[in-house]
Amino acid sequence: MTNSFKDKVIFIGSALSWFAVIMQFILMMQNRVESLTETTIRFFSFFTIVTNSLVALYFSVLWYKKPNSLLTRFEQPGFLTATTLYIATVGAVYQLVLRGIWEPTGMQRIVDELLHSVIPVYVIVFWIAYENKKAVAWSLIPSWLLYPLGYLIFILFRGHLSGFYPYPFVNVTKLGLEKVLVNSGVLVLAFLVLAIVIVGIGKLFKAK
Repeated sequence: MTNSFKDKVIFIGSALSWFAVIMQFILMMQNRVESLTETTIRFFSFFTIVTNSLVALYFSVLWYKKPNSLLTRFEQPGFLTATTLYIATVGAVYQLVLRGIWEPTGMQRIVDELLHSVIPVYVIVFWIAYENKKAVAWSLIPSWLLYPLGYLIFILFRGHLSGFYPYPFVNVTKLGLEKVLVNSGVLVLAFLVLAIVIVGIGKLFKAK
């Protein structure tokens, strides 16, 4: 695949991701019942939003191409794999756990599908096509877990202060701390297993 084709793929990924994130923010603001500040904090309390924002930033930096520390980091083998791990988890958790608990309509449904279905698949395909899988080391996996662990600590701490939990399976008020800690442990384990699977699949691609 030519560089010009790859550039188009990167641009489309950037445009789709930014559109979905920004439109979701607009929709959330239109339906807010809390203050502007509180609604904004809650918006960025969703793993879906933070991760899709990471995807949008990733594609944007690659498309811009100007040498900087972000571009250097994003082009290192493993960063795309980690990003794919995170967005794939967004898609998997939504399809398996969250899809059945609400039925969005209109623009909300379009944005919902972009965030949880289209963009995860898009990134996975991009990873298959462009990641330097041979150079992705198993030793990177522990560092990839810092992001979801940090996220869990943040939402549990803020939920304790504000009473707002972005997802039902981490709602301490309804489930209790012990159950939430178990759920959190399962999620971290799922991240670990999926990371091993993704790197392993990458090694199979290398062998072809």
